[in-house]
Amino acid sequence: QVQLVESGGGLVQAGGSLRLSCAASGSGFKINAMAWYRQAPGKRRELVAAITTGGSTNYADSVKDRFTISRDNAKNTVYLQMNSLKPEDTAVFYCNARVVITTPVPYESTYWGQGTQVTVSS
Repeated sequence: QVQLVESGGGLVQAGGSLRLSCAASGSGFKINAMAWYRQAPGKRRELVAAITTGGSTNYADSVKDRFTISRDNAKNTVYLQMNSLKPEDTAVFYCNARVVITTPVPYESTYWGQGTQVTVSS
């Protein structure tokens, strides 16, 4: 019922910037919180940043002051602006959305995007 499509990953040199986007599509849903996670090879998936409908945000300590999460509620889209990228930021980045499916009976569910690769070279 809900699809998340990410874009904006790629290869960048250390110190560079990238902007990730994630658009939610479908019908009969309302998005609550949205977030970005990442998973590096051999490591567990970790939360990078999250944002509520009201705009409250939280970040992993490792990305504070370098990454900024934002969202456009009208477009059901969340963004992740990544500055001062480091080689240790290399990972597959996943979009996450906690939604309420509104029809026929309301219930909560969580959706993931397919992931987008971010590679930072030294």
